[in-house]
Order: sequence, then C-alpha cells, then structure tokens
Amino acid sequence: MWEQLGELQFAQLCAAGLEPHHSLLDIGCGSLRGGIHFIRYLQPGNYTGIDRDRGLIKAGAEVELPAAGLDSSRCRLEVMDDFDFPSLGRKFDFALAQSVFTHLPLNSVLRCLINVRAVLEPSGALYATYLPNDRGVGYLGTIEHHPGGISTCMDSDPFHYPFDVLAWAADRADLTATDLGDWSHPRAQRMARFGIAAPGARPPG
Repeated sequence: MWEQLGELQFAQLCAAGLEPHHSLLDIGCGSLRGGIHFIRYLQPGNYTGIDRDRGLIKAGAEVELPAAGLDSSRCRLEVMDDFDFPSLGRKFDFALAQSVFTHLPLNSVLRCLINVRAVLEPSGALYATYLPNDRGVGYLGTIEHHPGGISTCMDSDPFHYPFDVLAWAADRADLTATDLGDWSHPRAQRMARFGIAAPGARPPG
C-alpha cells in the first residue's frame, strides 16, 4: 500500500490547509512514502523528514527521490531517535507523525509532543495517527483492529490508546488535542490534531 498510504497522508494535510509555502516536519518519514508527495508539492527547503532508521533515510535519499525525479536540495533529511526537534533550528507550520504513536509507549509520546510544541509556529499543528482503545483506560487485554487485522496492547508494540490518554499527554505538553477520527486508513488508524491553538482559532498577535 505504498502509493495508497503516501497519497492518503498528502490528501489529509492538504485538506487541513497545507500550502506550498508552508513548512512541514515529517516525523518517522521512513523512505519517503508520503515524503515524495510533500517534497514535490512544497517550495524547496520546506520539507524536513526525520527517522531513527539510517537505512530508511538513505533509501529515501538515494532511491526514492531520484526515482521521483526530485533533487535532494529540495528537502532536509535527518537521522534522529530522540525527538530533539529544537536541534533542527527552525519552526514548522505543520508536523506529521504517521504510524509513529502506534509504536511508542506513553512516555515517548509525551516526549514527542513536548518537543514538537517547541518547534511549532503559533498557528501550527501536529497531525498524528493512533490505534484506538475504545474500551477505556482500565481495559488490559488486546484489541484486534479492522480493517487491517492488527492486534494491539496497552503496554507493548503495537500500542493502542484511548483518545483521553493522548489528550492528557497533549495537555502536559501545553497543546490542544482534537480527535479527527476515521480518515479512511486501510489499517484502522485514526487521526488526531495537536495544536498550540484550537482548530480555527486565530494565532496570538
């Protein structure tokens, strides 16, 4: 589902207001499944992709970009495993974490949110997918998600989360949290928005 998921990410952020002049931080960009679409669309220099897997970053730069007819000068790709986004030295209008929180324990989700808060523009937002636990915080069993057939747990990878728990983490990071729900993901991941300002609110100043 390389093309399907890449195009789905792109369509979701465009629907949220992404325009070519905006800057985007793609967290867990992998080998640029979605990145190819964003790099082609955004003005040169406005796409930054980070991933902990050096091999995937290398494949994106050396295989996927040339195959798409794109030059590496249009983007910035970094190996990063600690969510140290402030080290990038810039602010972002949008951030995306596609299938990242599904592999993170809560403390790591919180670290990601705290650090993304530090690099968002006042009207910026992180769009992140998650696998839901609609049975409540007290449910300790596994959940099988359809479509996709993925089984998730509360304390091992892949993780599921009640949205209330993600909203709690967002509050600790001084972010708003909005559950955007189903966005036609083929493996039943939902989308959430984490912003400095609530959706539709005017930025300060």
